[in-house]
Amino acid sequence: MSDTPDQLLDNLNALATGLFLLTAFGIVAMRQARGVLNLFILQSLLLAASAALLGFRHHSEHLYGVALVNLISKPIIVPWLLRKTASAEIYTRREVDQVLNIPTALLIALGLAILSCFLGQPLLNAVAPEFRGPNVPMGIAGLLIGAFTLSVRREALPLLIGLLVMENGAFLAGISISRNLPLLVELAIATDGLIIVFISGVLIRAVQKQIGTTAVGELAGLKEVTVEPAEKEETK
Repeated sequence: MSDTPDQLLDNLNALATGLFLLTAFGIVAMRQARGVLNLFILQSLLLAASAALLGFRHHSEHLYGVALVNLISKPIIVPWLLRKTASAEIYTRREVDQVLNIPTALLIALGLAILSCFLGQPLLNAVAPEFRGPNVPMGIAGLLIGAFTLSVRREALPLLIGLLVMENGAFLAGISISRNLPLLVELAIATDGLIIVFISGVLIRAVQKQIGTTAVGELAGLKEVTVEPAEKEETK
C-alpha cells in the first residue's frame, strides 16, 4: 500500500509526458501561428507539471524550482514578449508554409518518436533504476521533432517555436536524469531563452515592417541589387 502514492505520481508523470509528445505532433500539424503558440504554451505547462510531479515523487526542491521557473518564463513571459515584439498580423492571418505536407510531416515525426526510444535506451541503461521513466525518450522525441520543425517550416515565428520545443524536450529529459540542477543554472538558462525570444521578436517585427513577410524562403531570395550609374550625356 505504501507504493500506491508513488505509483500514482508515476502514472500522472507518464500522462504529462505523453501529452507533451502529443503537443509536439500538434505543432508539426498546425498551420496557424496562434495555434502553434498556444500548443507551445500547453507543452510548457506540461513540462512544468512533470517537473513538479517528479519533485514531489523524489522530494527534490530543485525540481520544484525548475517547475516554477518554467511555469513563469515559458507559458507567460515568452508569449507576452512575442506578442509585444512581433506584429499582430502574424497571429491573425493564416499560415504556415512548410516544405512537406502535413501527413508526410506527421509520419516523419512519428518515425522520430520511435527512433527516440532506441536512442534513449542506452542512456536509461546507464542510470539507476529510479531514474528510468518516460521522460528521457519523450524528451528526446520532443528535441528531434523540434529540430524537424526547424527544417521544414518557412515562417520565422514557427521556426522560433521549433527552437523552443527543442529546449523543452532537452529539459524534459534532463529533469529525469539530473534532479539536483542548481536553481541558479536554471534561471540563467531561462534568461538566455527569454533574451533570444526578445531579439527574435524584434527582428521578426522589423522584417515584417520592411518587406511585408516573414517567409524564410522569400528572405533567402533577397539580393543586393547594384544600380548602374547613368551614362553621361555625350557633349556635342
